[in-house]
Amino acid sequence: MKKAASIILAFVLTASCSGGDAPAPAKDAAPNAESDDIDAEINLDLWLERLEVGSRELFSAREAVVEAVGLEEGDWVGDIGAGTGLYSLLFAEEVGDDGRIFAEDIEPLFLDLITRRTHDAGVKNVTAVLGRTDDVTLPGNSVDVMFIADTYHYFDDRETIMRTIYEALKPGGLLVLVEYEISPGEDRPDYKSHVRFGKTGVISEIEYIGFEFVDEPEVEGLTENYLVRFRKPETVGADNSGAE
Repeated sequence: MKKAASIILAFVLTASCSGGDAPAPAKDAAPNAESDDIDAEINLDLWLERLEVGSRELFSAREAVVEAVGLEEGDWVGDIGAGTGLYSLLFAEEVGDDGRIFAEDIEPLFLDLITRRTHDAGVKNVTAVLGRTDDVTLPGNSVDVMFIADTYHYFDDRETIMRTIYEALKPGGLLVLVEYEISPGEDRPDYKSHVRFGKTGVISEIEYIGFEFVDEPEVEGLTENYLVRFRKPETVGADNSGAE
């Protein structure tokens, strides 16, 4: 999904940053494209609609998801795998001027898009962060809440990157995960084919890192996905991260 989106964004960002001289997309590049008559700004909106609304529940249930995360004024939040910045922008409003959102992604094109969107919206408390496949590149004990939606199943080395998330959270900090649920023997559609295992396995992996399971709030609008919350222990002595 993200690789395909990167190809799309490469075109979108080129067109949207080049002003009136930007070439129009090919007719198969976007719905109802009309060659030279398509304005670059309109194209950007069309592609954002395709990328965000295309994620189905994560877009349609966004307000309920934000409420379930339970952010407070002044929180520092890591939006891991931020993509187009949909949730980063929503979180920015929740935490207020004293809060900070770190929109982290390994794809620079997404970060360029997020930077542009926050600038255009006049949002000043979002910082785009380039992560690595094995590190979210956030300082230790710096973040109050980590949010991971539609991203955990993409991690190649889940244990390594989850340890960097654990380290970046403040003691007592919250980890919120939104993932596809799958059932044993389920005939999965293509968009779920890369999901390795269901909720029980995910919870077990995250607890192994040292997180404490908190709860699974019921989120209106989520039927194919579930939302679970974990907490980093308040004290080092409570850490059961499994480290040697």
